[in-house]
Order: sequence, then C-alpha cells, then structure tokens
Amino acid sequence: MVRQIFGINGFKVWGEELIDSHRAMEEKEQPSGGLHFVGKKDELIKAQRSFRTLEGRDILIIYHEGVFYAIDYAGGMLQNGDIEDINGKLCIICPKHKYKITLAEGEGLYRARNPMENPPILRWYSKGVKQRVHTVTETNGEVFVKLTTSPFWIDSDYYQGEKGKVERAKSEASEGDMPIMKDDDE
Repeated sequence: MVRQIFGINGFKVWGEELIDSHRAMEEKEQPSGGLHFVGKKDELIKAQRSFRTLEGRDILIIYHEGVFYAIDYAGGMLQNGDIEDINGKLCIICPKHKYKITLAEGEGLYRARNPMENPPILRWYSKGVKQRVHTVTETNGEVFVKLTTSPFWIDSDYYQGEKGKVERAKSEASEGDMPIMKDDDE
C-alpha cells in the first residue's frame, strides 16, 4: 500500500543536517519518469533535510512537522533556511537572499505596499511559481519522489540545466565574499 505524504506537487520538511545523496540512495539505477527511492523514512526524519540528484535534477528533501516536501535545489544556502508560516503558507527562507518559497507549491512570496491604497499597507504578494516541487510517497518505511513533469518553464529549471549548474557552482564558491541581505521589515 502506497501512502501519499503530501499533495500532488510536493512535500514538506526542514532540518539542520544535509545527507550525502550517495549514502541513502546507494547509486541504484532509478527508472526514468517513475518513483525514485530517496531513503528510509526514519533516516530522512532524523536528517530533517537531505539532498538527492534524480534524473540530473538536484532535489532538496525536507521533513517538517510530520510532512515530507521535495523542491528543486537552486544552490546557495537554501538547505540552511528557516521554515516559517507566511500568510498561511509554509515557506523556506533563503538565509542569503531572503527569498521566501512555499514548500507545497514552489511559489515565491514578497512583502510590499500598494501605493494606490490610502494608506499603503504592507501585504504579501506572489511572484508566481519559482521552484519546481515534486510528489513524495511512502511505502513500508521507504520514501519515494516522483519528479514533476509539467511542460511549462519554471525559474528553477535554469539552475537544473548545464549552464545553470556551472553558474550555481561559481556562486557557491564565492558565497563568503557576498554580504547577506536583510529583510526591510525585520
């Protein structure tokens, strides 16, 4: 019996430790387009956050408050980001850029004032879907991810391609040289 842990597009999770993708998967051949074994449920819960490469895509697997999430990993320090409820949605917050990405939909959120309102009030707005999220299922203590195959382009697709991975590597190598951004409302 397969039990779906979270929705059609993704799963929810966060933690402090990033696990080597080769350890849990043991480099097993995975069928293209199907379910990919990503680890034992207990190990993934203990790790809270894990990194895997599936069909050439880098995926961050997060466990948070009893739910698994899978989201494209676009580099940087995303795996170290806090998870917060923003406007009723669980979001991971990039500690470097302060981007807020919903775990369930991959939607980017930002806070701004509408100058047409009197008085202008700070509100949360959507940037649209910025990162691809994937379906997570659990069977007999084993956790699987099915990659989303929607035909439309999402920003995180760039960072999963050859040019994007090179740019991401350069950015990660220079992370110590760049200042960390702060939210205006903090």
